[in-house]
Amino acid sequence: MTRRVGIYPGTFDPITLGHADIIRRGSKLVDHLIIGVTTNPSKNPMFSTDERFRMVEREVANMGLTNVEVVGFNALLVKFAQKQGASVIIRGLRAVADFEYEYQMAGMNQQLDHNIETVFLMADVSLQPIASKLVKEIAVYGGDIAKFVSPPVCEEVIARVREQGLKGDY
Repeated sequence: MTRRVGIYPGTFDPITLGHADIIRRGSKLVDHLIIGVTTNPSKNPMFSTDERFRMVEREVANMGLTNVEVVGFNALLVKFAQKQGASVIIRGLRAVADFEYEYQMAGMNQQLDHNIETVFLMADVSLQPIASKLVKEIAVYGGDIAKFVSPPVCEEVIARVREQGLKGDY
């Protein structure tokens, strides 16, 4: 029997409870799930690639999932998936706007390699509004992000906001 490998790619800047939900659920769909932590300078990351990698690794370890691995990459997603032997790309969807973008990406990825399927997982209703970009924005303006990220991630985001001398008032 062939081992089914899946990829869940993202910048995870920072990793949220929504990401964790997709990781938990995605890990049940494949034999081995690779969390691909990628660079994306256009997103103006708060954390370096290494910091995000370590953050995701810690969060995955805390979930106790034995079939999940964290791998950093800076390449075309399909090429990364091929290199990892993946046949599935897992993507989380929060809203219709996500679907339009993700649908287009899935179509392009299928054109690049028709052997790799994209699977969309709808975010849990309670986690749908959570986006890394919004978590960072809330933190910068001194809002409480504790219900959107784990306690260690919350501490890291607050520390980074303070370190960068941003507007956050705690």
